[in-house]
Amino acid sequence: MGSSGMEGKVLEMFEVGPCESAYQIGFLIGQRFSNLIRSRLARDLILQDQLLPFAQTPQAQPLLKALTDNNQKKFPNYWDELLGTAEGSGVPILEIILINFRKEILPFLPKTKLIANIDSPDDCSDVLIVSDSMAMAAHNEDADVALTGHTYLIKGMLSNELSFIAYTYAGELPSCAFGFNSHGLAFTLNSVPPIEEEIVAGGIGRNFIARDLLEASGIDDALTRIHSPEVSFGHSYNLIDIRTRRILNIETASRNRISVREVGATPFFHANMYLHLPVQQVQDDSSISRQKRAVVLPKTSKNEFLSLLADVADAKYPIYMTGPILYTLCTAVIDLDENTLSIIEGNPKKGVASHIFNMSSKEFKMLQ
Repeated sequence: MGSSGMEGKVLEMFEVGPCESAYQIGFLIGQRFSNLIRSRLARDLILQDQLLPFAQTPQAQPLLKALTDNNQKKFPNYWDELLGTAEGSGVPILEIILINFRKEILPFLPKTKLIANIDSPDDCSDVLIVSDSMAMAAHNEDADVALTGHTYLIKGMLSNELSFIAYTYAGELPSCAFGFNSHGLAFTLNSVPPIEEEIVAGGIGRNFIARDLLEASGIDDALTRIHSPEVSFGHSYNLIDIRTRRILNIETASRNRISVREVGATPFFHANMYLHLPVQQVQDDSSISRQKRAVVLPKTSKNEFLSLLADVADAKYPIYMTGPILYTLCTAVIDLDENTLSIIEGNPKKGVASHIFNMSSKEFKMLQ
């Protein structure tokens, strides 16, 4: 797929809340970004050519009902946010449900219906370190090129005085990418590719777990929120606690499986394959290439971290992606010693941040 034509669009931040209900939060977000959500849905080939046709078939109904019932029961407030987003944006609720459960639905589509390469993996890359001299998480947010220009920042303020910042894909719950909250807890996410037999139909969706992380009181509470749901599909979570100066990489899989790795002075790179949780997985050539490349690149300073995430030495499987299918939407840098989150749009080697947030201030004061 070619360029989306929206690469130059400025990443906008919308402040919402406190609201009387979760539905109102979703409604206001949907209303504010209605045009962006409609544009994203119209351009989303996976939605238009795969998910929507499948959703009209009899075999899809039990899966969609299980996903709806289980996630609504587990997370009623976030389900109301989803309903509000659909109503506020004026798009059918079915389309909002389908994009939020894309990963939980696609493995169960009839194989004859799948179009080659239409579901390229969502590739993200992270490099993490906690040493005496530096503590940092740097993350490339990679996605289908159609999502360029179809993201926004949500600054949510809840009635319990918790607040958060979340990088959000248009029409999806905050945040399937990265975010942080006023308890000093931040996270970034990496998709992983378990084989079909490792996936449980109708379980808890990853977007709902990620939304729940935005309300975690700290790293231990975040671990509980990751571990407790009966997830449908595995994921990799990088938890960053600026108050305790800790970073954890957590890999999960269905049937309540989890592995936790504490990040230390040896730089830790994670692409889109399981590294320490024993799970049968699809061999992802891009992840294998990025993982090998990261091993040989220097990782002793912030500049070297950014140079690593900007690497394009492997033309077929670069760490920094520029299409034609996958595109690095932005780079997030969380500095635990400076208590900042910086968002870089464009090549991270240039290091020009469009947003810098003070994570230690309750108001998330913008430093840039």
